[in-house]
Amino acid sequence: MKKFFLSVFVFFAIFSACSAKKNAPADSKSESRPQAESNQSETASNSLIKTYEFEKYKLIAFYPKEVQPGDAVFVRLCFETSDKKFAKSLFQEKKSLFEEGTLSFYIEENGKKGEKPLRKSDFYALSSQSDKKSSALTLLSGIPLSSWWNAGNYVAVAEFSAFGAEKQSVEIPIKMIPKEFVSETIPLNASNTAIKTDTSKARATQINRLNEILETRNPASVFFDAPFTPPTPATRRTSFFADRRVYAYSNGKSSTSLHFGIDYGVPTGSEVRACAGGKVVLAETRVSTGWSVCIEHLPGLYSLYYHMSELKVEVGQTVERGELIGLSGATGLATGPHLHWEMRLNMEAVSPDFFTGDFTHEGAAERLH
Repeated sequence: MKKFFLSVFVFFAIFSACSAKKNAPADSKSESRPQAESNQSETASNSLIKTYEFEKYKLIAFYPKEVQPGDAVFVRLCFETSDKKFAKSLFQEKKSLFEEGTLSFYIEENGKKGEKPLRKSDFYALSSQSDKKSSALTLLSGIPLSSWWNAGNYVAVAEFSAFGAEKQSVEIPIKMIPKEFVSETIPLNASNTAIKTDTSKARATQINRLNEILETRNPASVFFDAPFTPPTPATRRTSFFADRRVYAYSNGKSSTSLHFGIDYGVPTGSEVRACAGGKVVLAETRVSTGWSVCIEHLPGLYSLYYHMSELKVEVGQTVERGELIGLSGATGLATGPHLHWEMRLNMEAVSPDFFTGDFTHEGAAERLH
């Protein structure tokens, strides 16, 4: 299977993507909707590009053609204006180029978007610049896709207010293709059953603290600077993302749950490395997950690493992609030595493979474009 690597977040090239050929002049009578739209273009893999002309600026939108349940939809909006008078005004008055923006995700019904959005997420600025000749702005937003959703046609709606202009919106069609998930039953011994059924205040406090971290979405937290890579070179997986699990307890009872990450079957003491640049926001031992680390990469985007035997980082530390953060183990609820790697977007678990390019169908690795 051919492997593609993520390119959307390569910041040094972010503005060069906005230099697409300009379309026919826009109609200056109205600015309530896109005035002219370029022919949709497609990259070598799964990324699509559309250009829209507004009265005072041009918008280039980058988005995925296809996704799978459990993936994410990232939409990048690149704005530019060459209206010298307009740009000069922004430059002199030191106005913010970006005021507000929201990405919403709908199921398509009868050829139109549904009445209520399935998910919503705010845009945040990756970069902006303004001088007396021109201004440019790049926004990004991501939405997690439930692994329970069905294949079919969906619609992403991007709403934005840029360069002080009135609010605009564009609709982006996105196809979700089928994906199968593993079902498994995991027998737990007495000690693991005790952990899984633990209702102590200590465990509840740990869960609440992690949830508070994962629901934090700081627009200024843009740490990512390179493609994601797996946290271990190991390829042996003992469990997969979104496995439908039944836990069989030692007392004869059971419970069901969803597996939120990928388990790598590696020996205790194996090196665990950061999948991308970011800030360590949790580094501690927990009842369920043992020695654990959580790293913030982008607003609302976090990676988690569980069941380690030793930690090599501290809270508040900034790490680079590939930096050593700990050693694998079997702490917490574990049936053997392994590394659990998880990705969370806006609190919801999404497929780690989405970020590394290790996909089940060709060309999906650039869905973040």
